[in-house]
Amino acid sequence: MQRVTVTLDDDLMADIDRIIVARGYQNRSEAIRDLARTGLDQAAVEVAGSRQCVAALVYVYDHHARELPKRLTQGFHAHHDLSQATLHVHLDEESCLEVTVLKGRGADVQSFANQVIAERGVRHGHVVYVPAPAGITHSHSHAHGYGHDHGPNKRAPSKRAAKADRTAPRLTSR
Repeated sequence: MQRVTVTLDDDLMADIDRIIVARGYQNRSEAIRDLARTGLDQAAVEVAGSRQCVAALVYVYDHHARELPKRLTQGFHAHHDLSQATLHVHLDEESCLEVTVLKGRGADVQSFANQVIAERGVRHGHVVYVPAPAGITHSHSHAHGYGHDHGPNKRAPSKRAAKADRTAPRLTSR
């Protein structure tokens, strides 16, 4: 390990000390190492470009805003390859909170998250990026019978997916 001397202003040190107490760190070094790792992970994914990442998009919106739920739904359908799952919570009579797991190329995830957050009627939005393990692109079964490349870690289809592929209706040209 390297020993580093850093000068921090009093307010920032007070914030770090509050985190140390709240999270139960044994000392400042442990807390600062964890905060540095988190900051580096976040910065690395935010500039990921073509690297794969996973992100949680959290946003609160006014469900009475004109056409907003419809626009959000259309946006998620247009980016179905990025959106993995969404949790929807009614906060009160006007506000909804959604948490969506996004997975894909870093630049695509960031662009789509920014589009959602920028929608008129979205009151608050935040994205938490997590680097995807090396070699991971995406994984899912294909009931439609039309496959595509899953990158270097191709998985054999499950028995259920293989059966779905065999029994799926096929499009034919006449």
